[in-house]
Amino acid sequence: VRRAAAARALRGGGAGAPRAASGAAAAQLRRRLESELQEIRGAGTWKSERVIASRQGPHLRLAGGGAGIINFCANNYLGLSSHPEVIRAAVEALEKFGAGLSSVRFICGTQSIHKDLEEKIACFHQREDAILYASCFDANAGIFEALLTPEDAVLSDELNHASIIDGIRLCKANKYRYKHMDMQDLEAKLKEAQKHRLRLVATDGAFSMDGDIAPLREICQLAQKYDALVFIDECHATGFLGPNGRGTDELLGVMDKVTIVNSTLGKALGGAAGGYTTGPKPLIDLLRQRSRPYLFSNSLPPAVVGCASKALDLLMESNAIAQSMAAKTQRFRSKMTAAGFTISGKDHPICPVMLGDARLASVMAEDMLNRGIYVIGFSYPVVPKGKARIRVQISAVHSDEDIDRCVDAFTEVGRKHGALS
Repeated sequence: VRRAAAARALRGGGAGAPRAASGAAAAQLRRRLESELQEIRGAGTWKSERVIASRQGPHLRLAGGGAGIINFCANNYLGLSSHPEVIRAAVEALEKFGAGLSSVRFICGTQSIHKDLEEKIACFHQREDAILYASCFDANAGIFEALLTPEDAVLSDELNHASIIDGIRLCKANKYRYKHMDMQDLEAKLKEAQKHRLRLVATDGAFSMDGDIAPLREICQLAQKYDALVFIDECHATGFLGPNGRGTDELLGVMDKVTIVNSTLGKALGGAAGGYTTGPKPLIDLLRQRSRPYLFSNSLPPAVVGCASKALDLLMESNAIAQSMAAKTQRFRSKMTAAGFTISGKDHPICPVMLGDARLASVMAEDMLNRGIYVIGFSYPVVPKGKARIRVQISAVHSDEDIDRCVDAFTEVGRKHGALS
């Protein structure tokens, strides 16, 4: 009753009612923003946020009555975001350690569960040490500036994640961008960068928009030839790529050749939040002293730490969940290809259905939802102009029936909108 009364009071213009800033400058800003927003709508690239009224999982319920929806757009690769043991671990951590520390680690200290999780992450990746961040975006924002100076160079794949690009922008190193997964171009850039003190090759392990996997063997060979270090972002690989789910470096047999791994706790490892860097202990020690996102962000909430810790326990106890991904991914990719669709990438649960036109991707995604399949269209600026797609993501907890229903819906919708002949 009190909650309903409070909501009515807000709607009725009480103390918490929204107020628009007054003045000529504020009015000018509003006009400019509204014009820009209208341009986005007109281009067919407006991104709506659907409201979920249930737990994350292969099947979910949307606010407003959408029930029985099959979810194919989450990063919940292993289905652990609603795993009962993961949820129980979060509750136990919340009850024992509270909601949070209300400050950053060097001021208010840290808790034993944070140190335990960092040790567990380092052990999982077979590295010396690890450091937690509020997100992997923060981990990527914090590493390049702390590690690289104007005497150094960083060589980045042109399709690296936005967080890597932003992190590199913050540092003062000499910047080289090589063509996507083009080893000839990388070698040319490495030759050019020989004049610098330290050279760091930075790449996504698995590229989130295209579902392709970096050629780490060749990258590491070039790095060794030209005396460079290798950094990989493993957000779309940790937990399910490689025999034990350790990522692309394990998948391609170069764990001893990759110096630095950044990844997330917010995808396969529980799906809550958080990120990390793992690598040489002196580097981790330096990040604790110099990395701005670490120094100026609150510690991860204990419930989040509990989730991720239990997710890692489940992975290290058995690789069965990680290994279940391959057959389900292959089932979707082969059936969609047979239906006539072009699927980008290879052997990754990220399966971009390439459509080209932004409006087509948006309309088809909406029509898929009407058929009980939750997918999202991606268009500029998330992907290059003319390369719009619907990104489908397979989870270990999708059934074969779920996958077949998705393919059938795509085929029906594709024919309706002219994406299939």
